Amino acid sequence: ALLTTTMPVMKQVIDALEKENLRHTLKVVVGGAPVSPEFAREVGADAYAADAVAASEICREFCG
Repeated sequence: ALLTTTMPVMKQVIDALEKENLRHTLKVVVGGAPVSPEFAREVGADAYAADAVAASEICREFCG
């Protein structure tokens, strides 16, 4: 339940990063049980991760 209540804030954070001209300096990964790849695209995230292991693998890829 906690994550479903914070999902709208994920978009707000991405929007705030864009407003402050910081979005290009960061990668945003969203995920968790109620989140989907479609939701990640809708909010403008760079990636979706189903769990923490997937998130760490994605972050490693981002780091090169």
